[in-house]
Amino acid sequence: MERLFEHYRNKLAFTKTAFVRSLEQNIDWKSRLIGIRGPRGVGKSNLMLQHIKKAFKEDYSRALYASLDDLYFADNSLSHLADQFTRRGGTHLFLDEVHKYPKWDQAVKSLHDNFPGLSIVYAGSSLLENHAHTYDMQGLSFREYLAFNTNREYPIFSLEDILTRTEEISAEIASEIKPFKYFDNYLRMGYYPFFILGEKNYLSRMNETINMILDIELPILRNMETSSIPKIRKLLAVISKVSPCAPNVASLASHIGVARQTLLSYLKHLEEGNLIVLLYKGARGTGSLVKPDRLYLENSNLMHDLMDHEAAPSDSLETFVLNQLKKDHDIKLTASGDFLVDDRHTFRMCSGNRKQKRAKDEGNSYIIADDIEIGSSRLIPVWLLGFLY
Repeated sequence: MERLFEHYRNKLAFTKTAFVRSLEQNIDWKSRLIGIRGPRGVGKSNLMLQHIKKAFKEDYSRALYASLDDLYFADNSLSHLADQFTRRGGTHLFLDEVHKYPKWDQAVKSLHDNFPGLSIVYAGSSLLENHAHTYDMQGLSFREYLAFNTNREYPIFSLEDILTRTEEISAEIASEIKPFKYFDNYLRMGYYPFFILGEKNYLSRMNETINMILDIELPILRNMETSSIPKIRKLLAVISKVSPCAPNVASLASHIGVARQTLLSYLKHLEEGNLIVLLYKGARGTGSLVKPDRLYLENSNLMHDLMDHEAAPSDSLETFVLNQLKKDHDIKLTASGDFLVDDRHTFRMCSGNRKQKRAKDEGNSYIIADDIEIGSSRLIPVWLLGFLY
């Protein structure tokens, strides 16, 4: 156990708090059991360590951060750790890579029931089951990327604020910083926090994240046979060549050599692993094995990494808009292929002269424009949707 404490203190010593993800403010840290889900590399570990550094600065020994893939757990149980930790006056246990512990959900529930004086925060894969007080963590918003790179704070705006105060908000931000100076690089290499390691390391870390999801998390958390993984990998490769697209499920199933229903389950697993997004028209997406009307890679960085050709700018921007919206909003497709947001607003991607004509549409229809810095009325600058979280 002393080795765990040593690792914990070393990690804490190198944890910086100058930039903290916005999710930290949204978590109810008073809850006795908190889960944080998200793909590898989005900053879950760092978030927990940052919170410890802020909340327990008077006495770090009250908290303990431990990764459950540590060799300590080859010979010691979580229950043994909790018992020893609470005997030393510990009150808050932060458990990382929780999905790598056998029957982790039962083990965590047991800690919660048997150690009433212990608060538990656990973090792991996007594929973890959703429970009460579980928070989803996705990659950096464009706002967070700007905050990190400029050492300035920028406010979060609700979608309603952006739609009703577009000109005011975009003009205020543009008076402080030129969004397009950073936007293109964000679309390529700004979604995952490890961009600080440089371009070469960024791409290798992205590939590590993808391989971790496919080779380890899917077999563990979806009980998939390892023989299925090459087919899922092949499916992801095919998707990367055509995303975004209206998928031909029969053709995809034939191409990778599986039945239609198996193909649909593969697509659902890839979505749960935060590698793709499936969109449906109306309420057709309520079933678990329903053919999607359109599919996307989960974020624009994946497009630039996985595609064997340069992603079309319009496809990259469309993927960005969906990615930033889906965190807190319900997205469907309209009959014409536009985004229907929260069953209320229609978002249409337009550029050049086309947007001027379509911006005159009435009702709750908005144009997402890719080439303007300051918006007006129903004309929303695409970069501004990066300030939703």
